[in-house]
Amino acid sequence: MKIIKEHIKTRSFKPFYLLYGSEDYLKKLYRDKLKAAILSNTDDMNYSYFEGKDLDQKKVAEVAQTLPFFNDRRLIIIENSGLFKAQSELSTALQILPESTTVVFVETEVDKRNKLYKLVKDRGIVSEMNGLDERNLKLFAVSLLEQANKKITESTVSYLLEKTGTDMENIQNEIEKIIGYTMYRDIVTTQDIDAVVTTQITGKIFQMIDAIGTKQQKKALSLYYDLLSIREKPMSILYLITRHFNLLLQIKDLNARGYSSADISKMVGVPPFAVGKYISQTRNFTSMRLKEALEYATNIEEQVKSGRMIDQIGVELLIVTFSNR
Repeated sequence: MKIIKEHIKTRSFKPFYLLYGSEDYLKKLYRDKLKAAILSNTDDMNYSYFEGKDLDQKKVAEVAQTLPFFNDRRLIIIENSGLFKAQSELSTALQILPESTTVVFVETEVDKRNKLYKLVKDRGIVSEMNGLDERNLKLFAVSLLEQANKKITESTVSYLLEKTGTDMENIQNEIEKIIGYTMYRDIVTTQDIDAVVTTQITGKIFQMIDAIGTKQQKKALSLYYDLLSIREKPMSILYLITRHFNLLLQIKDLNARGYSSADISKMVGVPPFAVGKYISQTRNFTSMRLKEALEYATNIEEQVKSGRMIDQIGVELLIVTFSNR
């Protein structure tokens, strides 16, 4: 990202940029920054946009070879094409480009063995954009609030992130709600957050598992009914509960074997700063109990799918069974 910032600052651009990873906010941010720097927002004549796996590769190649009109540069943005997961003819067609053409790819996943990936890496900039760590997410949230002359304590911003999750676009949307709600007050409180911020379903699941592990049955059931009240499907909730128990089992095992938080994060796919919270939560369960919960959840799913149990009751039984003292 630093290299892209430098290119924007010096207005010295490569023929290719690949922005990929799980953090949509960052990908959109740098996509738009590149577009604004390469072309003015009113220059549609030299701008082409393609999206999806069914894009016309011949059309892309033709546009890429076209010289710009009344401008120094031509920009092509290609999003969610899947071109970096499968071989295509486009890698050959883009081997030779006019110096005036820049192609920006925005993708979620890539295969580094892919010919197009190798072309972009050799002649352009590849930037992986995944979620920020806890420290930088806090700085991001604080900076958004500061732009509106709002202040927030560290403990309160931590509370905010527990509610919003780690998706930067969601954090931005929720902070806009907080700014509107607090109006002329300059201090953001937990009460403000509770009043307007929508707790992400994954956050509710985390709280539910916490309540199950600490045998707070009423709280666990209350969280379940809250999810049902916002029309979350019982089987979707069961899937997330099962996934969470599976993560806890893996993390408990890896932690016992001495793996670092950074290694655990990479191996199980949770943000680095969240690993500590998961490790803390695993202390409420033995490995045997987690395996029993996974087996029970699988059995509930099978009974629901075979018509022998109502889905809502099945999930309720799981919560009651494993939150019993």
